[in-house]
Parts: sequence; C-alpha cells; structure tokens
Amino acid sequence: MRSAGRAIAGVVVTVLAASVIFLALRGHGGTRPLGTPATTVPTTGSAATGPAPGTPSPHDSSQDAAAALHADPLSGPAAAYLAGRSGTVLAAAYDVTTGQTWRLGAGAAQDEASVVKLDVLEALLAQQDGGPLSAADQVLARSMIEQSDNTAATSLWYDAGGAAGIGSYNGRAGLTGTTPSPCVSCAGFPWPGWGLTTTVPQDQLTLLKQLVVPGRHPLLSAAQRSYALSLMENVTAGQAWGVSGGVPAGVTVALKNGWLPLNDASTDWQVNSVGWISGDGRDYLLAVLSTGNPSEQYGIDTVNGMSSLVWSALR
Repeated sequence: MRSAGRAIAGVVVTVLAASVIFLALRGHGGTRPLGTPATTVPTTGSAATGPAPGTPSPHDSSQDAAAALHADPLSGPAAAYLAGRSGTVLAAAYDVTTGQTWRLGAGAAQDEASVVKLDVLEALLAQQDGGPLSAADQVLARSMIEQSDNTAATSLWYDAGGAAGIGSYNGRAGLTGTTPSPCVSCAGFPWPGWGLTTTVPQDQLTLLKQLVVPGRHPLLSAAQRSYALSLMENVTAGQAWGVSGGVPAGVTVALKNGWLPLNDASTDWQVNSVGWISGDGRDYLLAVLSTGNPSEQYGIDTVNGMSSLVWSALR
C-alpha cells in the first residue's frame, strides 16, 4: 500500500510541475511574444495624425487611453472668440505628448512676415553638416531671431541660398504649402520681400517639429536644435507675445512672431506667431496666422487671446 501511495503522489507532483511550466511559458494574461508588433491606440481630434510619442500603450485600458487624449483646443471657446474678431485666422496645434494634431480655418496660404526667419535659420543650419554656424552668422542669427532684425535676415536669406535654398530645405522637411518669395526687393513693396513667402499653419508645425520632435530622420543635429530653440526662448521682451498668450512665468516658450502692413495706409496687417510651449502639465506646438487685421495691435490682441484659450484648453 505504501508503494502505491508513493506512486500516486509522484503522479500528482508530476502533473503539478507540468502545469507550472505551462503557465510560465504561456505568460501573464496572454502577453504578446517578443518581436510581435504592439497594437497602438489611434490618436483623435480634428485631422489627427498617426501614432506619436505619448500614445497610450496597448496594455492601457480604453478608459485610460481616452483620458490621455485632449478635446480639440481650437474649437469651442477659441472658435467662438475668433468669430467675433475681424480678419482671417488660420491655426494648427500639435500635442507632443499624445501626438494629436488640430487645425482651424480654411483658406489660402498667408504671408509669413518675420515668421519666415525660423525657416531661414533651419535651412542654413541644415547646410552645416550638423555643425554650428560661422561666428559671423551666429551674430546675424541672434539678431534675426531675438530682435527680428531685417538686415540680418536678408544676409542670412542669401547665405542659405535664397528662395531656391529655402525651398530645397522645405522639400526635405516635408513642407507642402509654403512658397518662398522670388524677390527680396519687390516692386511696389517697401519691406524685404522674403516676408511675402506664403505658408500654412501645418507647415509651421512641421518646421517646429524639426526642433522639438524631429522623428527618425532629423535634418538638424541635437546641438543645432538646442541652439535654434535657445534663440527662440530669448526673444526681446517687446516681442514675447503671440503663442505665449496666457502662459504663466516658469513655462518654457520658444517662439517667432511676424507682423507686416500689407497696404500703404497700414489698415491691413499680417500678424503671425509660431512656437513651442512646455511646462505646467502641457507640451505643445502652436502656429497662428492672421491677416486682414485693421491694426498691428489688433492682430497681436487676436493672437494673444486665442493662444490663451488654447493654453487653458490643454490643461
């Protein structure tokens, strides 16, 4: 009897051991085998673009995934605010954490004014094989971005290869709705003609992404990206408006603004602002173009007011 008992006990132990091995090989809850691609949760929002940094992992519950996404910050209060303003506003925003993209407005590309100076800087940096600008060009770049100096911008426009050089960089970066101005001294226009380069907000986000979220094929080195952002973070106080509207102190803001009278009477202003805002639980890119403003200050107020509503919506 004792021999039979030992035999039965041995069978039980063997079965239990086999069960443990099976469970260990099976994994917890059906975890996917190594090397199997994870299933991503698609982003949402108006005109949202595919998976990006911050996309919820496949193991998050649907409730957690939904909580990670934002409602469209360009709709609701922002859209209602713009409905009561003169002029035409086009805007786009990109949440760095969730990868969501939103767009507002429809219409033709608008003049860039001094916002084009960001494009000039990136195009010139991309020609340096990952290295820094020359000492002379660094002086000009600082004046162009921090002070929005037009003379410096004209010099660097030519250094970057003019319209052809800017256009070549834009093609590599993926801009599809931007047309560099063919003239610097344009007939009947008293300002530098590079300001008549036309663009759309989505292209401005593409330029900003090259600095903040360059993806797998960056056109600029890490040192170059840090350099460009440092200039944009230190614009002179009188030009620190726009996408910084409503943003409290202590939050990182890297921006470039543009303002340009489109007629001799200065009753039709182009006022633009593009940049990166990061801190206080937010991390996003924003581009706002506005034309048909009756005065420069009116356009600044419009962009400031809208940007403040976007900041609040993304909390």
